[in-house]
Amino acid sequence: MPIATKLSAINFSWRDRLRAGSIHFCISALIAVVAALFVFLFWYPAPYREISGGRELFLILITVDIILGPLITFAIFNRAKPWPVLRRDLAVVGLLQLVALGYGMWTVFVARPVHLVFEYDRFRVVHAIEVPVESLVNAPPGLRTLPLFGPTVLALRPFRDADENFKSTLSALEGLPLSARPELWQLYPDARARVIEAAKPAALLKKRFPDRAAEIDRAIERTGRAPDAILYLPLASRKAFWTVLLDASTTEVIGFLPLDSF
Repeated sequence: MPIATKLSAINFSWRDRLRAGSIHFCISALIAVVAALFVFLFWYPAPYREISGGRELFLILITVDIILGPLITFAIFNRAKPWPVLRRDLAVVGLLQLVALGYGMWTVFVARPVHLVFEYDRFRVVHAIEVPVESLVNAPPGLRTLPLFGPTVLALRPFRDADENFKSTLSALEGLPLSARPELWQLYPDARARVIEAAKPAALLKKRFPDRAAEIDRAIERTGRAPDAILYLPLASRKAFWTVLLDASTTEVIGFLPLDSF
């Protein structure tokens, strides 16, 4: 075969591979967009995508998925193969990619935030993976299943006695946060008086963090409340420390601020 013919065949093969890889990439990117909409609308609504690290976790998983699949297609695509063989190869790549995507989505799902819990003097974000499934039977009625779509606001009830306080604190030191213990959960409105007692006026934030005054003002403005009608409490999560803004009258959670106010 003349050299010119060989070069033409090679160029044609590379163009075919590039085209196949590009088509695969576009399909993968479209699936990733749909998955992202689902994840960030239902499992990690704002601001939990930042507080709980959902954005970083999802991006790592989905980036690997949408890059590796098209690259493998680019590597294996060859029109010289019999069509049944090429179809089988592409089907295997697609199947492996779907399995990887499914595993990644499951990982994101089990790590999702399920409750925002008032923990005596702070709020803490509790994630599904932190709650021992077998202990859910000890939760109050109505709280024995983990929410599927976005975290709910709960509180921890007061300890019944010093012995329960000691055992709960010991469990927390061993790695099980108090807020991840269903037997301590109670409805958030039942803790209203304790929330008001523990919270502080939002105006103090600007005194504590004068260099963040503009950011604090913007967060307060977004709540639609007057500054003197807002309280705050610190927020702990597995990825970050933030601040929760509360309505001073109802203790409703009305805003979040990426500020460590501990």
